[in-house]
Amino acid sequence: MKDTKDFKPANNIQDLQYFGEFGGVNPSISDSSTYTFLSAKTMFDTFEGNADGCYLYSRHSTPSNLYLGEALAAMEGTETANVAASGMGAITPTILQFCETGDHIVSSRTIYGGTYAFLKNFAPRLGINSSFVDITKLEVVEAAITSKTKIIYCESVSNPLLEIADIKGLAAIAKKHKLKLLVDNTFSPLTISPAVLGADVVLHSLTKFINGSSDTMGGVVCGSQELIDTLRNVNDGACMLLGASMDSLRAASILKNLRTLHIRMQQHSKNAMFLAEKFEKDGLRTVYPGLASHTGHELMKSQMNPQYGFGGMLTIDVGSLDKANTLMELMQERNLGYLAVSLGFYKTLFSAPGSSTSSEIPEEEQSEMGLTDGLIRFSIGLDADIKRTYQLMKQCMKDVGVL
Repeated sequence: MKDTKDFKPANNIQDLQYFGEFGGVNPSISDSSTYTFLSAKTMFDTFEGNADGCYLYSRHSTPSNLYLGEALAAMEGTETANVAASGMGAITPTILQFCETGDHIVSSRTIYGGTYAFLKNFAPRLGINSSFVDITKLEVVEAAITSKTKIIYCESVSNPLLEIADIKGLAAIAKKHKLKLLVDNTFSPLTISPAVLGADVVLHSLTKFINGSSDTMGGVVCGSQELIDTLRNVNDGACMLLGASMDSLRAASILKNLRTLHIRMQQHSKNAMFLAEKFEKDGLRTVYPGLASHTGHELMKSQMNPQYGFGGMLTIDVGSLDKANTLMELMQERNLGYLAVSLGFYKTLFSAPGSSTSSEIPEEEQSEMGLTDGLIRFSIGLDADIKRTYQLMKQCMKDVGVL
């Protein structure tokens, strides 16, 4: 575990230097699906995994993908990383690499709906079962561990309820029981550094804040060199064999956007904090980790990189799905954002997660975890005049009877 005070994720990205084939300030894009070898022996060695620096086939990796992976590993403080075609294309192979028939997973109950559906509905077909627990209660997490448990899975800041995981505490439990701690850090890139806090594997959907322009999908697994080599193994590597490979053109595009992530996260966080404070003062049921009223506020402060703020995600509860839908439609009509899933865009995005991104979770389980029909999840945009945005949002809320 590194000293969090000395870890500077944005500096780590900035300090990487790449030159293009002809001296370009951006690395050349490797627009090839297959790669030539100077000798047959080198090809054989590469298939055996023994030829470092040689490229085999783009499903395995490409120079463009390795540039992006190196930058993301530097950001998260891991030895290396492997990029994939989507967030789920990173999450599911990694879980399957650690688990086999008969194994067990302890997972947070509040996670992205697609991850929940994989663990709840798909993985059991392979004989892999999961227990979904309140990740904020370490004693509950530890009590759920069995002799078959292989991993603990959580999100740094959970989707959509914005619960904060005690990564140091979870890492201690994982180490005690010889388990692996996998942390999805999609909601809090730069803000939280899970590997520095003790996580074994850090996962992201690059589609969201890291790319930031809602024009491509991507995912990444950040971890040890041993893990990434295993995932890429041509004989039994889950990333290699399941085929969710990222295209080189997309990797190059995301790498360019990654370089401005620190600026964007600061603005997302600044705007979200302003709106959260205003909404709470107006009497709305507001959840944002930067508010003192948030149950995980002090925990977040203790493990965050403070210069990037508390993130761009907040929720409000307007009481019913009808009110939520009416409000979101009106805000879109008045150009305050888009009624859309995903997050991290320059415009504010909003959705009712109970009927969208978390709809895979049964209604009774949504109720048990506190996911209500009237909950609206906001990904706050990069608005230059957030005071104006607030006044316009407030008027929409008055017009639909929320305020």
